[in-house]
Amino acid sequence: MKRRITPLIDFLNRESAGGVLILGASGLGLIVANSTLSDTYFSTLDFHLTLGDDWYLLDLSILKVINYLLMSLFFFVVGLEIKRELTSGHLATLKKAMLPFVAAVGGMAFPALIYLAIAGGVAPGGWGVAVATDIALAVGLLSMIGPSVAASLRSFLLALAVIDDIGAILIIAFVYSTGIKVSWLLAGLITVAVIVGLKKMGFESMVIYSIFAFTLWFSLYKTGVHPTLAGVILGLMTPNIVRKQTKIEDLEDGSVSVIEWLEHKFHPISTFFVVPVFAFANTGVVITAETISNASQSLIAWGIFFGLVIGKPAGVLIASLAAKQSRIADLPEGAGKASILATGSAAGIGFTVAIFIANLAFDDRQTQEIAVLAVIVASVVSALLSIAMFKGINKKVSSSK
Repeated sequence: MKRRITPLIDFLNRESAGGVLILGASGLGLIVANSTLSDTYFSTLDFHLTLGDDWYLLDLSILKVINYLLMSLFFFVVGLEIKRELTSGHLATLKKAMLPFVAAVGGMAFPALIYLAIAGGVAPGGWGVAVATDIALAVGLLSMIGPSVAASLRSFLLALAVIDDIGAILIIAFVYSTGIKVSWLLAGLITVAVIVGLKKMGFESMVIYSIFAFTLWFSLYKTGVHPTLAGVILGLMTPNIVRKQTKIEDLEDGSVSVIEWLEHKFHPISTFFVVPVFAFANTGVVITAETISNASQSLIAWGIFFGLVIGKPAGVLIASLAAKQSRIADLPEGAGKASILATGSAAGIGFTVAIFIANLAFDDRQTQEIAVLAVIVASVVSALLSIAMFKGINKKVSSSK
C-alpha cells in the first residue's frame, strides 16, 4: 500500500516541528557549555579524526565533521527545495517569483549595508552573517502564530527564504572560499559530468550516487571551496520528473517526482537530526560577565544585531513597496504594510545559516562566539517583534469587525 503525501504541507509541518527541536538543541548547547561538562563538550568538538594519507588526507575535528560533512546533507535538501520551487513551486514563473525576489534582495542588501555602516571599519568580511534567514524557524514561527497569518504571507515568506538561501549559497561560494586549487576543481567538474552521464543512462542506484556524491564533496574540500556546496550542486542537479517506482504518492496529483521522493527521504533526517546537532555544537558559547561586556562593546555584534532586527524587515518592506509602486509585482493577497513588516521581522531570524556563515567569516574563536551570541539575541528579538506585530494586526482586524 502506498503512503500518501502532500509535499508542501509536509514540508511546512516538518519545518515547524524542526524549529522547536532547533531551539531545544541550541538551549542544551548553551547549558552544557556553561556547566561542569564544558571542558568535555569543547574537547569532544575539537577531537580530530584522520583518514587517508598524502593527497587523499582527510583531517577534520568533530566540529568540522558536523559543519562540513553533516551540513552537506542539509544543503542538499536546500538544493532540492530550491529546484522544486524553481520548477513547480512559488518561483516557477516570473510573475510568481518577482515579489519574493525583489523582497529578498532588499532583505539582504539592507542588513549588509547596516552591518558595514557599523562594523565595516573593524571586520568588513562579516556582512554575510547579517543577511541570512533560517527557513525552518521563520516558517515555523508563522505556523505557530496560527490562522492570524494569511496563507499568502506564509507562501511569500517561504519563497523569500528560498531566494535568501540562494543568496547565502552564493555568498559562501564566492566570498568565503579561498585558495582555489585548479586540479581539484577539475576533479569536481569531472565528477559532476559523470553524475550527469549516469542520470542520462537511467541509473537509480543510491549507492552509486552516494559514492560520487562523496567524491564531489572531497574534491570541493580539497579545492578550497566550502564542501557543503556539493550538497547544493547535487540538489540542483536532481531532475523534477516523475519517479516510476515509489511507495508514496502525491495527494494532489497522484504522482511523485524524484525531488519529492528525495525530500520525503532526506528532509526528516536533515530537520530532526543534522540541524539540531549543528545547533547543539555551534551555539555553545560560554557566557560570563566578560563575554557579555565584550559583546555589548563589539561593533561586530551590533552590526549583526541591527542588520537582522532592523535591516531585514526594513529591506523586505521597502523593496516590496517599491515593487508594487513600479507595478512589477503585487503584494500578497490581503497583505498590508504592517503584515509585510511583520513577515520581514520573521525573516530576521538568521540562526542556523547565520551561525554557519559566522564560523566562516571570522577566524578567531572569541569573535565567532560574539557573532553567534549576536545572532541568537537578534533572532529571538526578531521573533518576538514578529509575534507582537501579527498579534497587533489581528487585534486591530478583530476590533474593526
